[in-house]
Parts: sequence; structure tokens; C-alpha cells
Amino acid sequence: MKHLTIIVPNGENNLSSITGTYEIFSRANHQWKTMAKQELFNIQLAGVCEQVDFNAGLFSVKPHTTIAQIAKTDLIIVPSLNHNYELALKGNEALVAWLQQQYQLGAEIATICTGTFLLAASGLLDGKVCSTHWSVAENFRLMFPKVNLQTDHLITDEKGIYTNGGAYSFLNLILYLVEKYYDRQTAIFCSKVFQIEIDRSTQSEFTIFNGQKKHGDTLVIEAQNYIEHNPDEKISIGDLSSKFNVGRRNFDRRFIKATGNTPIEYAQRVKIEMAKKAFETSRKTINEVMYEVGYIDVKAFREVFRKYTGLSPLDYRGKYNKDSIGK
Repeated sequence: MKHLTIIVPNGENNLSSITGTYEIFSRANHQWKTMAKQELFNIQLAGVCEQVDFNAGLFSVKPHTTIAQIAKTDLIIVPSLNHNYELALKGNEALVAWLQQQYQLGAEIATICTGTFLLAASGLLDGKVCSTHWSVAENFRLMFPKVNLQTDHLITDEKGIYTNGGAYSFLNLILYLVEKYYDRQTAIFCSKVFQIEIDRSTQSEFTIFNGQKKHGDTLVIEAQNYIEHNPDEKISIGDLSSKFNVGRRNFDRRFIKATGNTPIEYAQRVKIEMAKKAFETSRKTINEVMYEVGYIDVKAFREVFRKYTGLSPLDYRGKYNKDSIGK
């Protein structure tokens, strides 16, 4: 029998990602037992200490065991840390070291939402692709520049390490792991029992793009502000670099280093974010919104919109605007 360890870190964490993971794997185990006559996993909650309080003491979790008592496990799930990841890093040094040790011993590790910060602190994500909640992406990149963060990805899977996007998208990660460790039919069974949409692959449509301005490069910040205040302009790298008296290659390099996007990608994201808000709050047609954000080619607008949201402009408006008139 394999061993599944669901971590209960010290500090204020996300209780739902712990209990949800436990419930889904327990149900998968039960279903597997009816088919294969035995459970696949021995499932344990493991803490750094013997009790952890949640929601200002409203709830408490008493794990089955502590990580110090687990010499070897097969699969580790690290829950979301909410937005207290900096405090969590200080209170879970032993857990970070334990994750390093277990991975070296052959364990696979999956992180939920901001739980990625704990795994990144171990160095195990260096050079790898990962995801986390879109709202903490800028801080993550600043803290862990060696990690290839891709917040458009709902789930990443690389060399026995799995990560996922934000909040309740962890349910999709757990279904993904159920399919990987059990089989497709067990994953479908769990998706039906818990009513979770299976095979979601992106969190793009949920992302709110706020820009990345904590990098300290004043020239790039000026360029960002210009892009954001002129969404109807068709902006080229050459025009921007000339405007700020910087060589094109140097400007492009500085912009990418500071924001993680090329200037053109940044301009596209700004335009698409404005378009999303227009579709959510107004009765404007696709063409009206397209012109407002600086596009004149419907096909190009649709392609860029789908690139950053995973949906067509029409589908996005139909999904998020309750007063949509279907034009």
C-alpha cells in the first residue's frame, strides 16, 4: 500500500484545501477498494506540531501524526497558505527541510495555491515550471527568480512535482492526481460525486491583470504607466524605446526582467483586461470594445483575447455579463 501525506503546516492556512483533499482521496480509496478489493493509499494528515488552529481558533486540526515520525512517504500534498506565505515560511523551516529529504527519497510532491511558496523555499522548483494564485505572482517572482512561474497554467506536472493555481482550483489538481494514481474511471467517479468539472487546464479566465510594479526599475514603470494610460494605441517596441531614449534591445531586456513580459505582451494584457471589464459591465458589442482597446482586426482581437482568457470574446461576455444580449 502506498502512503499519502497531507501536510498541516504551522500558521494560518486554508482548511478547505486540507479537508477537501482528504475527502476526495478517501472517496477514491473507497471506490478503488470496491473494484480492486484493497485501498491504494494509507492517508494521513501530518503536522509540524500536534495541533494547528484555523480562522482565529474557530477550527482546529489534530493531525494523525507529525512529519518527524514519517521516515518515508510516496505522495505529499502541501495545502494553500492563503496570503500568509511569508509568515508561513518563517514558521515551517523544518517542513521545508523535510520536503527536500522526502523528494530525494523518491516521494512526489503536489502543492495547492500558495503552498507553492513552501516548496519553492526548498529549492526543488528551481528551473522548473510551476503555478500559483495569480494575485501573488509578482511577489513569487521576486522571491524565487529561478522558478519558471506560469500562472496561466491550472496544473503543472514536472519530474514528480505538481503545482496548481489559486483557491478552489485545487479540486482539479486532486482529480488529476486521482486519475494519475488510480485510473480515469475513478477520477470520473469522484468528479461526479463531488460535482467538480474534470479536465480544466487553465485559470486564465479568472486572472485579474494588475501589472507588476514592485521591481524598482523607474524607466520600466514609466513605460508601464504609458501603456496603461494609452490602451487605444497600437504600441511597438521601437516607439516605446525611442520615447524613453533607450536602445530597443536594452529596453526589451529591462522590461522582460522587470515584469516577466515583453512590452508587447504587457500591452496585450492591459488591453485584454480593459476588454474583459467592458464585457462584464456594459452592453457594448464585440466590435465597440475591440476598437476601444486599440484593435481593428476582429480575428487578431479574438486570438489575443483567447490567448489570455481561454475564451472567445463572445463566450466571455455571455458567461460574465448577466445582461448580455448575445450579440
